[in-house]
Amino acid sequence: MNEYLKSFNLFTDIEINDFLNLSQTILLKKGDLYINNNEICDSIAFVKSGIFRSYYYSNNDDEITYCFTFPNKLLMAYSSFISQKKSEENIQALTDAEIISIPKATLEDLAKSNSNWLRFLKIIAEKEYVELEKWIFNHQKDKAQQRYLDLITTQPEYIKEIPLHYIASYLGVTQRHLSRIRANITY
Repeated sequence: MNEYLKSFNLFTDIEINDFLNLSQTILLKKGDLYINNNEICDSIAFVKSGIFRSYYYSNNDDEITYCFTFPNKLLMAYSSFISQKKSEENIQALTDAEIISIPKATLEDLAKSNSNWLRFLKIIAEKEYVELEKWIFNHQKDKAQQRYLDLITTQPEYIKEIPLHYIASYLGVTQRHLSRIRANITY
């Protein structure tokens, strides 16, 4: 977390230590939910270790995986975090995981007292928007095979830990189609 915050080139070591003192380390077991749908996301977390998936239920009550979160990334149900309305998504640990969490109210207090934290929140909002836009574009223009290649290229060390049915859901294909995609790829 320390290196992650330093990467923004906004904070002094004292500011980072203050943040860490206000945060809480949480250990999650494989299968645990960080956020459950119909709950309000009132904190932001940093993934120290583990893999998470974000999913929602379709009108047919099928689970639709739309996002994976890997170590050294932020974790939250962002629309619920900003609106403070109930989340429509679930965020589940796919492996045992360790996160560093800080309540929204604490982060807002930091932002009121130090403009660097306000800038940090602005950067996070911009990054979330860019990620959402990228996801939309990729899912509309790229075929499932290209999205799978992107996933195994950017996260090769973690991809083997994600069950195939979640990857298939993420890609918007059946497990059978994912098997064909995988068979056509040479490593």
